[in-house]
Parts: sequence; C-alpha cells; structure tokens
Amino acid sequence: MSLSGEQLGFYYRKDCWIFKDVNISVAPGEILGLSGYSGCGKTTLSRILAGYISPREGKVTVGDRPFQNGIFRPVQLIYQHPEKAIDPKWRMREVLTESYMPSQEILDAFEIRDEWMNRWPIELSGGELQRFCIARALNPETKYLIADEMTTMLDAITQAKIWHSLLKICQDRKIGLIVVSHEKSLLHRICDRTYKVGQGD
Repeated sequence: MSLSGEQLGFYYRKDCWIFKDVNISVAPGEILGLSGYSGCGKTTLSRILAGYISPREGKVTVGDRPFQNGIFRPVQLIYQHPEKAIDPKWRMREVLTESYMPSQEILDAFEIRDEWMNRWPIELSGGELQRFCIARALNPETKYLIADEMTTMLDAITQAKIWHSLLKICQDRKIGLIVVSHEKSLLHRICDRTYKVGQGD
C-alpha cells in the first residue's frame, strides 16, 4: 500500500512549471528524504502528496487507488510553522482532539503537559505547538506522514527528542514517513533513501 506520485507536474502560472515528470513513492514503514534548493517545489509537492492540492499533471495513489479525500486523510502533513496550522480561537485541548483522542503514551512521548490543555495557542512556544501538531497527526488511521521542515525552527535538543519519539512510533506502526529538509545531515542520519526534487533519486 505505497503512497505514489506518477508523472507529477505543477505550476501556479501557466507555462511556468515548478516541476514536471516527478515520480516518487514511499512504502509503509519507509523513511524517504525530500531535498532540493529553496523554491524547487518541495512544499508544493508535499501538499500534492497529502491531497491538499491537485497536480496539473499526473496522479497520486495510495495502494494503487487514486487518492480520495474523506473525513480523515490517511496522509498527514506537518508544517514548519505550527501556528499556521492551528485555529487561534481553539484551546489546545480542542486542537489536540480534533480528529481523535491521543493515548497517554503519545502525550508522554512528546512531553505534552496536562497544564497546556486549557491554554490558547498564543500562550505556548513554537516547540510546544509543534508537539501538539505531531500528536494530532498520529491518528490510528494515519498511514503516511509528511514532515515539511518540521523541526527547523526548534533548538537542537528539542529536535532530537521529537525525532526520536516520532521515528519510534512510525517504526512500530509501519507508518511511511517523508522528511522534507535542507539539513543533509538529518536526511542522511534517519532516511532510508533521498529524493532530490528536480534531479530524481
């Protein structure tokens, strides 16, 4: 049940393609690194693979079936800036339980404190908000995660803790993971292989 993109192409302005003929896939439990220069289309490609936007050319499939948006997306996208993915009018408990109630094991894995639950997003740091976004994405129905520069804005110690916890959960649940990052050292350390947008594997 691989997540695959075949012959993908996209533009915002007609005849000014961001990328064309992209073939990419990730298998259950596999960790794929996505690299490339700024502006090459990594985030756009991530949004296409997650079903947030449609490609101009090509198709995305999950397990050989066309990607279909239902009540819950089996491909979850975690953004670089968590504040942009959270409703500022919701308390953090509402944010966390939007699609399911995470287990205490997941809350502990990402060090989410009970006293944060009744706070507003503006009352938490970026690192604290990102922990909520990750836990929220780990619905039991999640088959694939796309982490788009997920920890770039965080300090090194927090980054290490978050990656350690996330990788263990993905391994235990056979969740396919796409890691979008400029940090080659991170990609080489945690990924099974790397795809460079614009240059292929």
